Amino acid sequence: MVIHSARIEDDERNKLAQWLLEHSLGGKLEFGAKKEAATLFKVDLKTIWSQVSKQRACGVPVQVKSIRKGSSYKNKMQVDVEKIKNLSVLQRSSMRVMSTNLGVSKSLIHKWVKEKKLKPHTNAIKPFLTPQNRMSRLKWSLNQLSSISEDGFIKFQTMYNTIHINEKWFYRTKTNDRYYLLPDEGEPYRTCKSKRYIEKIMFMCAVARPIFGLDGRCIFDGKFGIFPFTTMEAAQRNSKNRMKGTMEVKPITAVTKEVMKCCLLKEMIPNFKAKWPVGANKHIYIQQDNAKPHIKSNDPDFLVVANTDGFKFQLVCQPANSPDTNVNDLGFFRAIQTLKDQKPAGNVEELLKNVKDAYDEYPPEKLNHVFITLQSCYHEIIKARGGNDYKIPHMNKERLSRLGLLPDCIQVEETLVRETLQFMELDASAEGEIYNLGSIIERLEQVDITE
Repeated sequence: MVIHSARIEDDERNKLAQWLLEHSLGGKLEFGAKKEAATLFKVDLKTIWSQVSKQRACGVPVQVKSIRKGSSYKNKMQVDVEKIKNLSVLQRSSMRVMSTNLGVSKSLIHKWVKEKKLKPHTNAIKPFLTPQNRMSRLKWSLNQLSSISEDGFIKFQTMYNTIHINEKWFYRTKTNDRYYLLPDEGEPYRTCKSKRYIEKIMFMCAVARPIFGLDGRCIFDGKFGIFPFTTMEAAQRNSKNRMKGTMEVKPITAVTKEVMKCCLLKEMIPNFKAKWPVGANKHIYIQQDNAKPHIKSNDPDFLVVANTDGFKFQLVCQPANSPDTNVNDLGFFRAIQTLKDQKPAGNVEELLKNVKDAYDEYPPEKLNHVFITLQSCYHEIIKARGGNDYKIPHMNKERLSRLGLLPDCIQVEETLVRETLQFMELDASAEGEIYNLGSIIERLEQVDITE
């Protein structure tokens, strides 16, 4: 293969020029030199030898450079910033829609994206927050603070005595799925009687923060179990799959307060007591959201079970419209959902197994990272005055963990806490002192946060 001389680098080009000079006499190449050079360097010699001859005739040192010029687009279309800003976000929902509204081609939009003149963005809707919600989120985040450090920063609590519980529906399969296939592979064929009624099971998940020893070994993985809301029922009639009377697993579709209460008192709390690490604080907070089926903290049956065997369990409800304050909603559910989707499920029994396997397979190190992310969310909530219009900061926790530099608790600036408390007091006075800040101030008096 002979390569055009304009496509080789200048260093290789000069080596070829020196070789030609060595095999020339009186400005003429030896017989067969061009053919030999073309074989050795795999190039077309016409352009290079003409440059060598001209420079040698002028008596200057031979220095050969490429005469090929880069492509220049004098009429290259630039991004019209003002025109794009005048488009609504819905008019920029895809390359096709955007190209139509701008009057340019889709390939040009794609080129702008590759050149980072436009950036793709996936937008997720967030819960609407009332002023009361914002103040509740602020108070909740400030209540997570623990003590002040020497350099003027306030640390969050370690959260080792808090159990986060929450429920989630897991479906047997997804309506639409995406795969990467080889060109000669056949497409998967999936069927379902109705896309509206794909089999699903609700699970109640309970996790706490893992505990690691000084050597980095996991002492407590923080996982108490994931509890399905199912029941065993006898088959009503014979079929090709089983005989009449065979016991089958059936999902409980109506999860009422009685069902939730039974799960918490008879399954979850005994499991908490059995798996709670030895020597750890037995005054435990169970954090839940404000769903209607959840029981209240003063439920008499709960109080009887919660204050036995040396344990003291206390139910606390996180702020309303605040899934970013619960570890399960913040990242744990998404992780086990991804692990579950990697295994096929043909029936309810296989779905149960896949979800429990995904729960068990999730490493405790990553669960610990989610708790640190939760603390960073509390920090952002304080900075956003209780709002949820923030981006979760990236701390590069994997690298910090490898280097042994991952912090146990996130720190907050003392000045930020002071400003937030002043903001809350002013807002409370304007609203007729609806919010009682005494508990927060009393909690932080030991670190002299208030004036």
